[in-house]
Amino acid sequence: MDTDDLRTFLAVADSGGLTSAAQRLGLSKSMVSRGVGRLETSLGVQLLVRSARGISLTDAGATFYDYALRVCAELDVAKETILPAGELRGLLHVAAPLSFGPTHFAPVLAEMGKRHPQLQIHTSYTDRFVDLVSEGFDCGIRVGFLDDSNLIARRIGPLHGKLVASPEYIRKNGSPETLEDLFSHQALLGADTWKLMDGDKLIVIKPKGRFKADSGTALAAAAAAGLGIAALANQFIHDHLAAGTLVPVLARYPLPRAGIFVVRPPGLQPNTKVRVLTEMLIDTLEPELTRYADGP
Repeated sequence: MDTDDLRTFLAVADSGGLTSAAQRLGLSKSMVSRGVGRLETSLGVQLLVRSARGISLTDAGATFYDYALRVCAELDVAKETILPAGELRGLLHVAAPLSFGPTHFAPVLAEMGKRHPQLQIHTSYTDRFVDLVSEGFDCGIRVGFLDDSNLIARRIGPLHGKLVASPEYIRKNGSPETLEDLFSHQALLGADTWKLMDGDKLIVIKPKGRFKADSGTALAAAAAAGLGIAALANQFIHDHLAAGTLVPVLARYPLPRAGIFVVRPPGLQPNTKVRVLTEMLIDTLEPELTRYADGP
């Protein structure tokens, strides 16, 4: 039984299709199909079944999946154990947000590549939601609030933020004095709702606005241009606040403490590559994130 065929079977089962598994593994669709076929032949049972909704596990496949996962995980641990101390090799596939990614995470990943010349690092920088399992990522870096999921998360450090607007916008439109006042202002939206703190109480509001972006950098630029009020992490607005191109509004209602997290698919223990990346991110970013805790 070929361990490559085991990994191919796991990729198909996780992604729910031959095409997505092929993309994940960097193989052709026909090679993936043959790998699963060889495994089924060697076992003498059908592991996967095709339907209009895609590929799913048979009862035998569901039982075998857990064993295959453990076998591959143990092999990975064994390979890492016999390497020279501290040496990493193989592929690390990381999903990182476009906001923060190139400025904060890319230098850490570059340093990791420098320290481990046998390691391949493939990073996808995007602010769209990435399905780590179906798209074959070892881990992802998430910024903000974590939605409920079955992903396993490790917190890198805190994020603090506030409501801001430009002096020009305030001169033209006035500054909101209450939460109710926000509904008569233009909100610059990264999400449909804002979460704010009133003392220890979490408040969720749904402001209105004509400008929306999935990038904190873009929202900070729009706020500095006088387009409206934005709710942003201190990292995005620090320079603007220092230069006076943005000022805080409704300071008594800060954003709740969020964070930066490394998330990985559920399973056994994290592989060494993910663990090393996580520790490097903590060592590098935690002092900076703490520095921004109380604003600039």
